[in-house]
Amino acid sequence: MGKTLCVIFTLLLLICFCESDDRLTPAKPLLPGDKLVSNNGIFALGFFSPDPENSTTANSYIGIWYHDIPERTYVWVANRDNPTGSGLSGKLVLTNTSDLVLSNSKGRVLWRTTNNITTGGDGAVALLLEAGNFVLQSRNFTQIWQSYDHPTDTILPSFKLWANYKTHTAVRLVAWKGPQDPSTGEFFLSRDPGTGLQILTLRGTSKYWRSGLWNGAEASDKNGFMWSQIVDDGETIYSTYNTGNSSARRWHWKLDYNGDLMLRISSGQSWMPLFKRPDDGCRRYGSCGPFGYCDMFDKICRCLDGFQPAHGFGASPSRGCVRKENLTCRGDHFLTLPEMKVPDKFVYVRNRSFDECTAECERDCSCTAYAYTNLSSIVATGGPSRCLIWTGELVDSEKAGMLGGNLYIRLAGSPEHSSAVNTTKSGVSVVFKIALPVITFLLTLTCIYLVCICKQKGRTRDSSLL
Repeated sequence: MGKTLCVIFTLLLLICFCESDDRLTPAKPLLPGDKLVSNNGIFALGFFSPDPENSTTANSYIGIWYHDIPERTYVWVANRDNPTGSGLSGKLVLTNTSDLVLSNSKGRVLWRTTNNITTGGDGAVALLLEAGNFVLQSRNFTQIWQSYDHPTDTILPSFKLWANYKTHTAVRLVAWKGPQDPSTGEFFLSRDPGTGLQILTLRGTSKYWRSGLWNGAEASDKNGFMWSQIVDDGETIYSTYNTGNSSARRWHWKLDYNGDLMLRISSGQSWMPLFKRPDDGCRRYGSCGPFGYCDMFDKICRCLDGFQPAHGFGASPSRGCVRKENLTCRGDHFLTLPEMKVPDKFVYVRNRSFDECTAECERDCSCTAYAYTNLSSIVATGGPSRCLIWTGELVDSEKAGMLGGNLYIRLAGSPEHSSAVNTTKSGVSVVFKIALPVITFLLTLTCIYLVCICKQKGRTRDSSLL
């Protein structure tokens, strides 16, 4: 009986020691080799080196990664611009004032959280939640701080990518500097802080890629499904996504160090990109210039209807396009372009019907285009308005197929006049395209004939001299 109890007691001890812990307390700091593991076993937090082959000499960091996938994948880094130094070293502690503090082996503080708690800080705990969010809670379960408010380069399913269009502020992702360097890179991603309706990737301060209107998205493969939802509370727009019943799969959005935004999926062993932007072709921001658009099917630039290459016949539309005929305002009309990703730099006009949106643009001679786009999937107080107005150049548009919508662009004259002008110019263009190679061919034959005549005369002269 005694031996049996001893064995049971030993097994219980082993279970206790092997059980993963998801929390940090003031009495238990986190040291190199330790880690917190979420209750569902999906995420872990601890010290890591991004170069595992040189972990004894490379810089080390505190971060969160997928615990149940062999391919080490980091989703958050605390001290990305202030590593602990060579080798896995340092200490993460929760202070009695409810702050998380990371220091190196010499005691120098490398990273810390801050909060506004002045009393009652004792009893706080830091938890690694099942969604991959590292949170700091007071003893009455009030959230003091969370890693979701300070993302690195990854969007996890319950993360809110928000923008406040009244204060023009937005949470943003910041890419790694390199594949093994988590320090701040040159690419940033956020919702457009002015409207919240589109997602922007910046390279430094310049726009690198634009999503178009992000009104909810769906993606799937044969093994899983996900969808995103957009919520507008009258001040802030944010998006989240859900993986439905495909709980065995892992999904996340990642802003790679090279500027690619990828939706990646894993079945347990490695990651596969399901979506990547910008991909090859002309999808980088503004690649086709003003009044040009990217044809996503042929991956080339074209001019919008009613426009021609800015640098003359034969020039590439990638340098922009100009009107075939200048606007006169009173005699203008609007041409419908279907399946378009709408251009950038629009004005979002709220509380307008389609007819009111049309009238808004018609009576403003500076209005170059409008759209009454599909925002119906946005959850909004009072229902979303869908009127977009442009008053200048149309930049970064795209022929997007079923993912696009109608864009109404302003052209000079009546539709019949515009059609006649286009037909005439098209006819002239066709004649010119046919005539140019014929003339070139005839000139070439003439030159060859003249050269032959000259050579023949030269031979005749030489013969007479003999």
